[in-house]
Amino acid sequence: NLPRAIYISLPLVTIIYLLTNIAYFAVLTPDEVLTSNAVAASFGEKILGVFQWIMPLSVALSAFGGLNGGIFASSRLFFVGARSGHLPGSLAMINLKYFTPMPSLVFLCILSLLYLTTTQVFVLINYAVFTESLAVTSSVAALLYLRVKQPNLIRPIRVSIILPVIFFIICTFLLLLPFYERPFETGMGALITLSGIPVYM
Repeated sequence: NLPRAIYISLPLVTIIYLLTNIAYFAVLTPDEVLTSNAVAASFGEKILGVFQWIMPLSVALSAFGGLNGGIFASSRLFFVGARSGHLPGSLAMINLKYFTPMPSLVFLCILSLLYLTTTQVFVLINYAVFTESLAVTSSVAALLYLRVKQPNLIRPIRVSIILPVIFFIICTFLLLLPFYERPFETGMGALITLSGIPVYM
């Protein structure tokens, strides 16, 4: 089901995203798009009239859904890391009633509250995006390495090698572009990430 979900969802989301942007430019002028703080809200004001509140509500629900999925996924990463001995053992515990990694969720909540203490949200986003891009690019590189060096490993899900190669190229571009646009913030993100190596060792 996982490959099917990916094959269906990725093109569908891409098409919706492109159509949304086409709709923005069909309704708003390029100057309005550039000067708008929230393009979707400006679009809603012109198209929806008294129902313009639907647009910010939809954006908020979408952000909430994405954050919800991110929190659940990240807490399980902490849980697995602790179970493998890379993090404190207390994070490997689960709630006996619901079988959820409760200590990991609490730990993630504390980290999130610490992140909220800064007022420089865009700097924080740049740090987080760089770190996540680095992790994804490294994971895909490891996948490609294993496909070449150990082609006969048992793999529950096997796809054409072309897909991970294309994905790796895109990830590498997304990883290197910030170094050109925001070298200081990206460099600091790299230093913060590298500082985890001695802690890990």
